[in-house]
Amino acid sequence: MRDYHISKHNSFYAVGLSYKKADAEVRGKFSLDVPAIDHILGKAKEIGIDGLLAISTCNRTELYGFAQHPYQLIKLLCDETHGTVEEFQEVAYVYKNHDAISHMFKVGTGLDSQILGDFEIISQIKQGFYRSKKQEMANPFLERLCNAVIQASKRIKNETEISSGATSVAFASVKYILDNVDDISNKNILLFGTGKIGRNTCENLVKHSNNSHITLINRTREKAEDIAGKFHLTVKDYGDLQTEIRKADILVVATGAQLPTVSKALIYPKKPLLVLDLSVPKNVSDDVKELDNVTLVHLDQLSQITDETLTKRKEYVPKAEAIIEKVKKDFLKWLETRKFAPVINALKDKLNTMKTEEIDFQTKKIEGFDQLQAEIISDRIIQKITKQFANHLKSNEVDTDDSLELIQKVFQLELHSK
Repeated sequence: MRDYHISKHNSFYAVGLSYKKADAEVRGKFSLDVPAIDHILGKAKEIGIDGLLAISTCNRTELYGFAQHPYQLIKLLCDETHGTVEEFQEVAYVYKNHDAISHMFKVGTGLDSQILGDFEIISQIKQGFYRSKKQEMANPFLERLCNAVIQASKRIKNETEISSGATSVAFASVKYILDNVDDISNKNILLFGTGKIGRNTCENLVKHSNNSHITLINRTREKAEDIAGKFHLTVKDYGDLQTEIRKADILVVATGAQLPTVSKALIYPKKPLLVLDLSVPKNVSDDVKELDNVTLVHLDQLSQITDETLTKRKEYVPKAEAIIEKVKKDFLKWLETRKFAPVINALKDKLNTMKTEEIDFQTKKIEGFDQLQAEIISDRIIQKITKQFANHLKSNEVDTDDSLELIQKVFQLELHSK
């Protein structure tokens, strides 16, 4: 699959980094918020990249797009983030064409997630595609690919039990608390940050800890009040953060800030304090570890918690992979059709021109020539010839590129770019 013929650039690339080789600190340097993603899309358009999708989660940052060289995409990412090209190349991966397609399927279906079967990523792909479409950076290839990945994700969710059991970062954090803190129902828990992970953690805490001493703080108080209302919890103002930390036995930090929001100076630990940082980039300063009574645990450590749930999930991987292969095969079939459609259309045009010339000639030459009948027969023959060529090009046994070249040469075809 050398050339997709659906972009002015020849190759489709996936470039990125993930939890597999990059720790939280490095991932933090390359994380993208929505304005940064929009900025990358705008810059990509300026340099002539005509299809690009960006995703950034606590576990990965990736760009999928058409380029003459993957370095164009790497530079776009590094120019917009706090990381350097050198740092990126130490932990990065670059996939091309078929491998890039396969990678997106694996990512979007939770098979590449830090916690197997975690389907949070598919909503990131949907949002990423929405942003690309808004910036006019989503070509038909990306649209079809994203829809295929979403379809595979849905089927895996419905047809396997790979996401069964409560396993997620939020659940892992609560499991850690339950395993490591005695008398949990009487402890003061403070949750700082009410994004998606914060909300899920809160829900899991309420469900599993039987604790009513949970306080929520968020920069925007209304968001905290929305969640607190559901679970009858206490909300405090952002200005009360330091006071509330000093009262807490457990502090869960799940803010989406680009820089640490909890520093050593905020904490005055006269009693043991467990701090869980569920944010990327890290939102709790590393120097907090220096405090005697404080235990600091980051998301990456929590994600290593494996239990029987994950072991059970692994049993469903082959079935999930089979679903991916089926959906991917349909996508690649569509792609091949896109690839040879311009040649088949040009061939049809050429044969129609021959038909018109021949019918004109015969009309002048033969008296009483039945033009309508000749048109019907010719059209049917043209239809059969082009179908024969299309079937040949669809065959797995042929080299599509060589065949396309030969057809163009034999019929002296001129391809019209859309």
